[in-house]
Amino acid sequence: MPKAHTIDRVKSSADFKLERVITKIFYWTRILLITTVWVSAGLFGLYILAFYAAALYQGNLEKWNGVLPGLYDPNTQKATMGIGLHFAMGGIVLILGSIQLIDAIRIKYLTFHRWIGRIYITASILVAVGGLFFILAKGTIGGTVMNIGFGLYGGLMLVAAIQTYRYAVTKNPDTHRAWALRLYALAIGSWLYRMDYGFWFMLTDKAGHNNTFTGAFDYVMAFFFYIPNLLVAEIFIRSQNKSKTSLWLNLFFILVLWCVISFLLLATYYFTKLYWVPAILEWLF
Repeated sequence: MPKAHTIDRVKSSADFKLERVITKIFYWTRILLITTVWVSAGLFGLYILAFYAAALYQGNLEKWNGVLPGLYDPNTQKATMGIGLHFAMGGIVLILGSIQLIDAIRIKYLTFHRWIGRIYITASILVAVGGLFFILAKGTIGGTVMNIGFGLYGGLMLVAAIQTYRYAVTKNPDTHRAWALRLYALAIGSWLYRMDYGFWFMLTDKAGHNNTFTGAFDYVMAFFFYIPNLLVAEIFIRSQNKSKTSLWLNLFFILVLWCVISFLLLATYYFTKLYWVPAILEWLF
């Protein structure tokens, strides 16, 4: 019996050490993912402001159609106002949302976190309302499937923004943070939408895509640019509760997150070099 007891103690000690190592790896993996998303989404937010807001300021709204056909139509001024609001607030959301995720700021500068949060939530609601108004007033270029996909996206973002604010006001920090992560996962959807298309075009020569966005790949992308993000957000949320997450499940989460990080690093380099930085520099100089 003493010998068996000793073996059990050794196994327990080894399991504890392995759990500590995996916990540390998981922690730094999350930090790396947040940092990667923060830098990349911040750059894209500046690009959105530089490209779309600059075109609005210069009175050259036809420039929008060079990136996403059918966005601007002089005969649908109300729809243009809706999508203009969507883009302007979208750039703000991408920049401020990343700041809200930084623990050091949230903990040490709570008042700053709350004021930025109010602006962030307001901008998120306006992003959703602007996009939904555009869909109702004009409809997307991709027709019914894209209308449903983008409409669902706007609806989810609106719900997530309201829930994030609701649980902040009622002082329920865990639920507030969970909804804030879901909101951020949705907020970066427009950023991932561009990157997914860019890589797909580069690797497949635009297979499944056409100019009216009614190809097979276009239909998938009407939903794919935000659903995987929500799944990753749920991984983050579930990982906060160690008692409900097994060791092997955490290992699987780590593998998934590293795949996401690898894709984002490569995509960020590619888009920053070819699109984002040139547009930002043109805007600034």
